[in-house]
Amino acid sequence: MPPAASPRGLLPVAILAGGLATRLRPVTEKIPKALIDINGQPFIARQLEGLRAQGVGHVVVCAGFLGERIRDVVGDGSSFGLRVDWAFDGPTLLGTAGALKRALPLLGEAFFVLYGDSYLPIAWRPVQDAFLASGKPALMTVFRNDHRFDRSNVEFEAGRIKAYNKRRPTPQMNYIDYGLGVFRHDALDRVRDGEPADLADLYQWLLNEGDLAGFEVDQRFFEIGSFEGLQETRDYFAGRTPGSNDSAT
Repeated sequence: MPPAASPRGLLPVAILAGGLATRLRPVTEKIPKALIDINGQPFIARQLEGLRAQGVGHVVVCAGFLGERIRDVVGDGSSFGLRVDWAFDGPTLLGTAGALKRALPLLGEAFFVLYGDSYLPIAWRPVQDAFLASGKPALMTVFRNDHRFDRSNVEFEAGRIKAYNKRRPTPQMNYIDYGLGVFRHDALDRVRDGEPADLADLYQWLLNEGDLAGFEVDQRFFEIGSFEGLQETRDYFAGRTPGSNDSAT
């Protein structure tokens, strides 16, 4: 039986928004990264508006550090035309895969996973279609990065992920994990309940077992995990060329 999509056609989306955002201190000492202003709106509002435009109907926010502040802004998602549920880490930060494991009861049979600091201006339906056609429990989107926007960490050839290592990339890795994955719930069987775990490790385990599909996208990503990325994201939403000399200071 295929996994259930929302009435609007796309699977639910988990947003991983529980990190400490240490690279953006001192800005993130008092507010979570998701609430950083992007041209008059919190970043998570930009994400949610983009998801609604894609046809997403249900979002689960995996929250940790200052997550209550994010919930105060987003609420149940009705102001964005979405249903938004919340899964909190609790007293111990669970990491990206650990937080996803905790959120499984809210997500159902299959779902997208989006990093909480990423804005991805691609069409999501082809990603979902590729995942369903693959028959595998997980799919990673990849982008031909050539070390332009961050350190490349994927070797991808003929539609297949040959190698992935976020911590120790090799010279053959010209692609990068784009920041959007799709998972069946059983892909998280490898993660123990209540224990910290990293999504990069889960991807690695899945790849080693032959359970990870790949899908190449052709548009760059935007992220607010660094001050440079934050400015490029503001440029994008202002209609400027990211990194151009007319960027706002």
